[in-house]
Amino acid sequence: MATRCFYFSFCGISNLKSNNTNPSHLENSGEENDDYKVKVQDFKEYTLEELKAATGGFCVDNIVSEHGEKAPNVVYKGKLQDKDEHDDDRFIAVKRFNKSAWPDTRQFLDEAKAVGQLRSRTLANLLGCCCEGNERLLVAEFMPHETLSKHLFHWETQPLKWAMRLRVAMYLAQALDYCSSKGRSLYHDLNAYRVLFDQDCNPRLSCFGLMKNSRDGKSYSTNLAFTPPEYMRTGRVIAESVIYSFGTILLDLLSGKHIPPSHALDLIKGKNFQMLTDSCLEGHLSNDDGTELVRIASRCLHCEPRERPNAKSIVAALTTLQKKSDVSSLILMEISKEPTATTQILNLSPLGDACSRMDLTAIHEILENIGYSGDEGVTDELSFQMWTSQLQDTLNGKKHGDNAFRAKDFTTAIKCYTSFIESGSMVSPTMYVRRCLSYLMINKAQEALGDAMQAQVIHPDWSTALYLQAAALFSLGMDNDARETLKDAVLLDSETEGN
Repeated sequence: MATRCFYFSFCGISNLKSNNTNPSHLENSGEENDDYKVKVQDFKEYTLEELKAATGGFCVDNIVSEHGEKAPNVVYKGKLQDKDEHDDDRFIAVKRFNKSAWPDTRQFLDEAKAVGQLRSRTLANLLGCCCEGNERLLVAEFMPHETLSKHLFHWETQPLKWAMRLRVAMYLAQALDYCSSKGRSLYHDLNAYRVLFDQDCNPRLSCFGLMKNSRDGKSYSTNLAFTPPEYMRTGRVIAESVIYSFGTILLDLLSGKHIPPSHALDLIKGKNFQMLTDSCLEGHLSNDDGTELVRIASRCLHCEPRERPNAKSIVAALTTLQKKSDVSSLILMEISKEPTATTQILNLSPLGDACSRMDLTAIHEILENIGYSGDEGVTDELSFQMWTSQLQDTLNGKKHGDNAFRAKDFTTAIKCYTSFIESGSMVSPTMYVRRCLSYLMINKAQEALGDAMQAQVIHPDWSTALYLQAAALFSLGMDNDARETLKDAVLLDSETEGN
């Protein structure tokens, strides 16, 4: 049962690679893997009845547009009725245009089918459309974790981390590069509302903006402060206009605010660009990183379209800035992943359930409650009555570590636990598990996996060590191995209960 986990320790965890879709794994955004194309269904034409059924008759409760019913074209969350109940892809986003949009039926169908040929991990892909009577609807992949605007401007519990902001910029640039390589370089009104987060919290560019605009629509929002200067002159969108809009998003990511480009450029020219930086990022980004991002944004916002870089060169520039590429987006955004069908059918303990969902807060609470019960019977080399004055400092270090762990000061907890472990005074699987979670909390998944495996080596019959291994594997994007480890832990629990 535990052979697989020990195999990792024999091979060396430093060689483990994440299979999560991180920036380093999307180097060539112009070419998508065939296996991804297979996962996303072919474009199809839906009937109005199908989409009514999927959205509960276009129920107000299913509206997911950030402006609700006030949006000119409303987006609904839907559930396809012909999908298997355990299929995670059963949810869809349905955009319903107002009655005056797209009067030309053939133009709408042609545009939708053209955009529907695109398939990329960096897009919220278009799955189909509906064109019946006056109804014009688009069907896309559903993105459950909302928009960049929500996480950047209207966050409730924590600001977006710097590493995640850089990942958003990278994925977005790769999406534009992919679209350009497929002959779809024009994107209408690119902004923070158009960047969505999928089930793994990876950023995706909404496919809706790739559709050519309808007869009476607008290519940009009414806020002229963010409109490319050439659009103001000609009323036409060109590929370089999209790059300008991308530059405004870079400013959003750096500042955490929607700052007009003209104001930002004035600060940059006056070498006051530090004033642009989000105060929430203080101490989390270097001056070099900020300077480079400002340089890229300035090029994108150049008043002359021909002086702006193309998407491919932007991808190259952003690649060197990426941070924590081995850490999943779920971890960076501290969002719990819903259990998959595989984990749902397991009889998971509360700890196992928390690990399957990567709910680090719940894991911390459970480990606090069980204390050091996992150390019982592991070793009797030293008892607490046998501590000598020479070992008192080591014992105090353990207490400091426990206090820091309880207070969620995980960096201090790691330092104290490491000092205790290296002293060799006592073998404690609980301490390895606590340090494992502390590493997960600061996005060091490789180190966390090593500690969870060491806890299992010390205490092979302790399911907690396996559950924490699963959490570390999930954070590394190794979902299949994580699910198998969860099964091993459940089996170990059942064997223990049977004894």
